[in-house]
Order: sequence, then C-alpha cells, then structure tokens
Amino acid sequence: MVFVQQLPQCSIQAITHHKKHKNINLSLSLDDIPPNALRRKQNSNWRGGFSLGVDLGMSRTGIALSKGYSIRPLTVLELRGQKFDLKLMEIAEKEEVDEFIIGLPKSSDGNETTQSNIVRSIAGRFAVRAAERGWRVYLQNEHGTSAEALSYMIDVGLKKSSRQGKIDAYAAMMVLERYFSMSGKEVELVLPKNLELQEKLRQGPLEDLDFFVEELADQEVLPVQV
Repeated sequence: MVFVQQLPQCSIQAITHHKKHKNINLSLSLDDIPPNALRRKQNSNWRGGFSLGVDLGMSRTGIALSKGYSIRPLTVLELRGQKFDLKLMEIAEKEEVDEFIIGLPKSSDGNETTQSNIVRSIAGRFAVRAAERGWRVYLQNEHGTSAEALSYMIDVGLKKSSRQGKIDAYAAMMVLERYFSMSGKEVELVLPKNLELQEKLRQGPLEDLDFFVEELADQEVLPVQV
C-alpha cells in the first residue's frame, strides 16, 4: 500500500514492504534508501548508520541517539522554527548520524490527529534541509511512547525529581526502540520534491559512517531489544 501526502515543501511517502500501487509513480522508495533498522535486519554484519530519535512537543522536543545496538536519551530542546532545524543539524553532525526518526502522534485506533499534521509539516520542512547532507528523515508512529518512557524511568529507579525535564528525551528513546524492534517496517519516508535533493538522498552522506564500539566506552547506553 502506498500513501502520498503533498506538503508545501515536500511530499511524504508512506511506503510499506508490500507491492506498490501500479497507478502511482514514485521516484524513490524504502527499497532505494532503506532505513538503518531494515539494513540491520537484512545484514547482521552491517555496523553503519547512527540514528536520532525525535519526539516533537508543543514546547519541548526530546532527542535520543542510537549507535550500533545501543540507544540512549540525549537532550531536550526548547527551540522552534529555523533555530530548531539548525540545532538538530548541529547535533546530527556532532554525533555522525545519517537518519532522523521523528515520532508521528496518532490516536489509540491508529488515526491521525491535528497534532499529526503539525508534525508532518515540521518534518517536511526539516527533510529539505537534511537532504542537502544526504541525511534521511522518517516518521514512526509514537502513540504510547510517553507512557512507556515514564514506566521505563520508574523501572530503572529514577526518582521523581530526576524524571522532571527528561521524559521527552526518554520518549524519543522509545520511538527509536519501537523503530528498531519492528525493523523499520512502519516508517514513512519524508521525501523532498526536488529531484536534486532526492539524488543526494540516494547517494547518501559524503562519508560512510561506521560504528566503532570504542566510541561508546565512556557513555551510558541503554540496550535496544531487537
């Protein structure tokens, strides 16, 4: 099944791993630029690809980081518009990521909401900027991740005072955990309409980013169950 939604700066193509609809002509698909989670499933020896999880909120945005088979909450941003885009790009460059997994809010029955449209608009705008670097943007259903984050924080023994201000980052971590646990099967590719940017996505980042375990030696990491 294929779903295409037009936005002012980009088109969002939700592509599953089923056969594509014959009446719709797509320039790129998940087969052309698969998410890291799918690459990992297809090749157990593949060690490249760092990912940023993004939990967009009305006033705060949680960021989480996945390197290899490890994932951890990273930070919480209180920025909007171009300042937010630039900061997210700065974090991505510093952490050497090549894809962004943005949580898409949905209702309990799987329907999209007004907030979904806002997130799609922000993701579409950001995808144009990210594609300049060959970085990919995907949307992942985030329903229930905030509750999962709170439950996780309690389970690992974080006190209420310590949980304050961190739940958004942990919710972003849960978005990443869901994404990897499902091998990227539910993600939607956010594809800029500009063909030159699409070609940059096809080519990927300028450098091949490999995962080295020693880079995480001094970092607190949380394992992803896959």
